[in-house]
Amino acid sequence: MSGVVPVFKRAVKFGDKTALRDIHGDYTYRGLFLSSRQFANQLSQMLDGVLQKRIAFMLPNDASYVITQWACWMSGQIAVPLSALSPTPVLDYYIKDSDATVIVTTSELVPLLEPLANNTKKHLVVFDDTLRILAMKPSDKMANNKQISQSDSEDSLEAGMKDDFYNLSDAMFVYTSGTTGKPKGAVLTHKNLQSQVNALVSAWKWSEKDIVLHTLPLNHIHGIVNVLLCSLYAGARCVMLPKFETSSVWSQLLGINLANTERVNMYMAVPTIYVKLIQEFDQLFSKNSKMTEYIHNVCTTKIRLMVSGSAPLPKPIFDRWEQITGHRLLERYGMTETGMVLSNPLDGERIPGTVGTPLPGVSTRVMKPGVSEDDTEILVQNIAEKKDVFSKTKGPISGDLQVKGDSVFRQYWNKSEATAAVFTSDGWFKTGDTVEYENGIYKMLGRSSVDIIKTGGYKVSALEVETVLLGHPDIIDCAVVGLPDITWGQKIAAIVVAREGSEVILSQLRKYAKKSLQAYAVPTVLKVVDKIPKNSMGKVNKPDLLTAIFPDSKF
Repeated sequence: MSGVVPVFKRAVKFGDKTALRDIHGDYTYRGLFLSSRQFANQLSQMLDGVLQKRIAFMLPNDASYVITQWACWMSGQIAVPLSALSPTPVLDYYIKDSDATVIVTTSELVPLLEPLANNTKKHLVVFDDTLRILAMKPSDKMANNKQISQSDSEDSLEAGMKDDFYNLSDAMFVYTSGTTGKPKGAVLTHKNLQSQVNALVSAWKWSEKDIVLHTLPLNHIHGIVNVLLCSLYAGARCVMLPKFETSSVWSQLLGINLANTERVNMYMAVPTIYVKLIQEFDQLFSKNSKMTEYIHNVCTTKIRLMVSGSAPLPKPIFDRWEQITGHRLLERYGMTETGMVLSNPLDGERIPGTVGTPLPGVSTRVMKPGVSEDDTEILVQNIAEKKDVFSKTKGPISGDLQVKGDSVFRQYWNKSEATAAVFTSDGWFKTGDTVEYENGIYKMLGRSSVDIIKTGGYKVSALEVETVLLGHPDIIDCAVVGLPDITWGQKIAAIVVAREGSEVILSQLRKYAKKSLQAYAVPTVLKVVDKIPKNSMGKVNKPDLLTAIFPDSKF
C-alpha cells in the first residue's frame, strides 16, 4: 500500500464543498480543516510538542467531534472517543486504561467528566464552540468574517506531521463492545484506518456526489469508519443527526422539504434501528396505500445504498424492509479489531443471512477447530493479493474465521497476553467467530464462545435459531443461549419478548420451530421477558443475560 494520507490532508482538495451538516448548519472541508488546525496547535502547546499521547473526548454528534478527531491527528496524538451513554464506572475505566493525558468535552458534559478528570489527575479541556462556528459555511448566519479571511489562500492549508509519521504511528483506540469480557482498547494505526476506508470506498463505490445519513454512536467502528471517515475521505457529505429518532430518519430518507441536491442517498444502521423504523412505518403509514407507494418509490429511486451491520440481521427484518423500501439491505461483517472484513456485493445478489465475500485487501481463512494451533487445519482460504481461493470440499464448510491484512489492528493496549492469544504464530487474527462457507459466500454462525451451542453431539448456531423464532408472528425479539445440562451437554433456551396482547408457550413454539429447524436445534426451555438488554450497537451480552435470567447456570 502506498503512503498514508490522513483524512484531514484529503480535505484540502475539496475546499469550500460542504463536508458536514449537523443540527447547527453546514460546514465546509476548508472550515473544518482550519478549525481543526487551530485546536491542534492548542493541543501541541498543552502537551509541549510530545507526540502519541492519548486524547479522550466526549462530544456530541456534530462538527465538534470531527474538529477534535482531526486536531488529535494533526498534532500527532491518539484519539480515544468516549460515549455519554457509557456508565460512569466504564468511563472511568476507559480513561484510566488508555492513560489519556487530556480529556476534551463540552460545557454541558463537564459535570459528568470533571470528577473523573480530578480523580485521575487528567487535564480537562472544554471544547471552544467558536471553533465549530468558524468552520461553518460563510453563507450560514453564524459564520463570521474571520473564517472567510482565513480561507483566502490555498497556501494556508498545511497541517499535521510529515508524511512518514502517519505511515508508522497509531491513530485511535476503540474499545471492544465487551460482550464476552471486559472491554479492551484496540490500537488502530493510521495505516489500519486508511486500509479500512479504501476497501469500503472501493467496494461500495463512494463518490463526491454521495450524501450519507449518520445516526450511529461515534465511539464504534461502524459510525467512525464506515460512515464518517468514508464520507469525508471520498469528498462526500455527511448529514449527522444528534441521535437516532425514527421520525427524523424517515424525514431524511424521504427528503421532506429538501431539494434534490440536499437529499441523502445512503444510510447505514444496525438491525435494531431497522426494527424501530419498521414499527414506525407500520403505525403511521402502512394503512395508507398512497403513502406506502410513495415511500417505496422515493426510497427506490433516490437512495442508492442501505447497509446493515454490527449485529445479525434477522431474515424477517430483511424481507419486511425490502417490502417497504424496495432495498435488499447490504449486510457486511467486521470487528473493532479488523474494520470491515466481508461484504455482500453492491451490484449483485444479496442473500439474506449471509455476509458476502472478502473486501479488497482482506485475506480470510476458515479453520477446523482444534485443541491447539498444531491440531488445526485450513478448510477454506482466500488470499487477497493472489485472488485465489482454496476450499477443501465443495459442500458447506463451517469453522473458525481468521483474518489478515493491513486493516487488522496492531494490539490491545497494555494487554500483551490478550494480544498474543488472538494472533496465530503465522500472523492471522482469530476473530472468535464461527462461519459457514458455501459457493464462495460466507455466513455468520455466531461467536464461537457463546453462539455455538453443543447439544447431544451436535453444534447449533444460536443465530439460526433466533432467525427462525423471529419469524413467529407473536415474537418481536429473542435471544437463544445454551444452558448447562448433564445429559445433553447444553440444552437450548429461548428468551423471547412477546408481541403486546399475545402469549407464547413452549409447546406451540416448539411446534413452530420444528417446521424450519432440525429436532436437536429446537429450544427445550422458554423464558418470556419484557425486554432483552442490548448495547448501543444492538448487541446482546449473552453471558450477562444468562446470569440475569438463569442465575443458577454457569456460562
